[in-house]
Amino acid sequence: MRKLLWLAALLLVGSGLHAEEKPEVIRLGAPAIQGDTQGIWGASGVARLKGWFDEEFAKDGIKVEFPGFKGGGPMVGQALANGQIEFAGNGDMISIIGRSSGIKSRLLMPGSRLENAYLLVAPDSPIKSVSDLRGKRVAYFKGNYIQLQVIRILATEGMTEKDIRNVSLLGAAATNALRNGNVDAIFAGSEGLESEAKGLTKVVYSTQGASPRLTAQSGILVREDFVQRYPQITQRVVNVLVKAAHWASEPANKDDVFALWAKGGRSLETLQRDYGDRPLAERVSPLIDPFFVAQYADTQRLVNQLGLLRGGTFDIQQWFDPQYLNNALKAQGLEHYWTPLDANGKRTD
Repeated sequence: MRKLLWLAALLLVGSGLHAEEKPEVIRLGAPAIQGDTQGIWGASGVARLKGWFDEEFAKDGIKVEFPGFKGGGPMVGQALANGQIEFAGNGDMISIIGRSSGIKSRLLMPGSRLENAYLLVAPDSPIKSVSDLRGKRVAYFKGNYIQLQVIRILATEGMTEKDIRNVSLLGAAATNALRNGNVDAIFAGSEGLESEAKGLTKVVYSTQGASPRLTAQSGILVREDFVQRYPQITQRVVNVLVKAAHWASEPANKDDVFALWAKGGRSLETLQRDYGDRPLAERVSPLIDPFFVAQYADTQRLVNQLGLLRGGTFDIQQWFDPQYLNNALKAQGLEHYWTPLDANGKRTD
């Protein structure tokens, strides 16, 4: 009897200690989106605006914050390294550079997938295609995810970055430079469609309908010290993200998803156009499938060729930590909901 009482007391003490082991705040950082300093994107944006993070953690007295960084991916990576955020949604290029530089993180699941790139020119430009860019001044930001898309897109025409003249501009600054004749073209993500809608530019090429290997990917990262200290909290964060991805993937919710994302500054028209070439479920799928792995491996290869890996290459597969994703899929009965894509981005069903 005495032994049983001792064991019971030990269990109570242990559970009490475990209950105290909670963070006061969970911060999921990402590049800021115009119109919303906290950033509204992907499943995390859905979960935030639906109140699902608050719903999950309010009972524990844990605040959930979504800081957006105007400096983009590099600032997000820096914040993760400095302990200013626990989770990060960031592009493959910056995340891989950070990991090689010694930022101790794990990649839990995709943040976004199959992001398109667009080639914009002035409405009266003689440029009609990517092949017309030889020798031209092209605006895009080096060191950003778009640079890898530019490299891959140029390669389809037998070209490299040496065949064009890069001008490191983006957003409104790039559009103004195009209107003033200081650049000949712009490579941009879906935000570039906003300038076309205003009649300031026209799209002469996009990755829509092209090889999925030309699209951009991002991942949800967690600091390694955080996940080691709070594995159950990490699991609950992933649970919420998977729940949001499932809700966003349901065809009946498509209009509601766009309405939420539109609060981040992009118009409904832009969202409908950018996401119009494939099922929304493919874009918000949380699967670490062969396509996602292959894209990250190829990104590491390209970034290494650019000489940006300070610590050299590393094993991508060892960096990925899919156990929390797998647990969430199983718990929510979603193990077979999304169709994996093969290494070339083709459905495997």
